Amino acid sequence: MSASATKFSQSFFHGTRVDLEPGDLIVVGYQSNFTEAKPLSWVYFAGTLDAAIWGAELAAGSGQGRIYVVEPTGPIEDDPNLTNKKFPGNPTLSYRSRDPLRIIAEVMKWQGHPPEQLQTMKDVVARSKKEGTEIID
Repeated sequence: MSASATKFSQSFFHGTRVDLEPGDLIVVGYQSNFTEAKPLSWVYFAGTLDAAIWGAELAAGSGQGRIYVVEPTGPIEDDPNLTNKKFPGNPTLSYRSRDPLRIIAEVMKWQGHPPEQLQTMKDVVARSKKEGTEIID
């Protein structure tokens, strides 16, 4: 897939608890927002706001959940952690890249998931961690 912009280019989002500014780069080599595994050799992002909201809500840490509009600076590919493993095809439009993501803007107003739905997802994440199946490639 090409990351080059067109007149009708796709918007991409990254959900996290890290406080960043427009122009900052999200780069490989940091720990995942979701596991205590080794530093990642990929940066992850999504083409849907809903997927980024999950990222912001489920990210480790105590900071405020944040969602950034990002621009890939190099080639991107489907995220194999979700594509065809958890969701056939790529309905969440989840991607990854070895190249940095440039922060374009922060989404300031977004609605989180209902508390009971969020708790269910947190329980799934905790169960995956306990079972050792939360590994991010």
